[in-house]
Amino acid sequence: MPSDAVLFQAAALCLTYPDDDLVARLPLLREAAPQLRTFTDHAALTPLRELTAHYVQVFDFKNRHSLYLSWWHDGDTRRRGMSLVRFQDVYRAHGLTFSGEELPDFLPAVLEFTARTGDTGLLTEYRDGLDQLRTRLTDHGTPYAAVLDAVSAALPTVCTGVRR
Repeated sequence: MPSDAVLFQAAALCLTYPDDDLVARLPLLREAAPQLRTFTDHAALTPLRELTAHYVQVFDFKNRHSLYLSWWHDGDTRRRGMSLVRFQDVYRAHGLTFSGEELPDFLPAVLEFTARTGDTGLLTEYRDGLDQLRTRLTDHGTPYAAVLDAVSAALPTVCTGVRR
């Protein structure tokens, strides 16, 4: 299990629709993943009704803050179908079957996969989309931006191949 597995699992929980289970886990998440304290502290002080309303406002009305990684690369095109198949193929290659209610490129699902397997390949492959989402969440002023900041900081750095 990778050293950042706890962070990736905690980030997955933070990016799902907030419910009583999330609220109950906030103290554990706060201690287990201190990189997420900006979000967990905010969530702990915010009534659940406000958390859910904010989540819906940020993630559910427009693709501007889409949690579906292939959307950032493919948009709503035919290519996206092949990208979704690729996510499922990667899961299968690790002996996992995706059976969630969401599509296989749903960021919390990809984060949970990464936590379980240590394979950061999907996150790094879709890093441009993660960075765009992170920037838009930051510009929007939502505490969810801090979750994306922590995830991005934990990913391997990209080698550009430029030598000096």
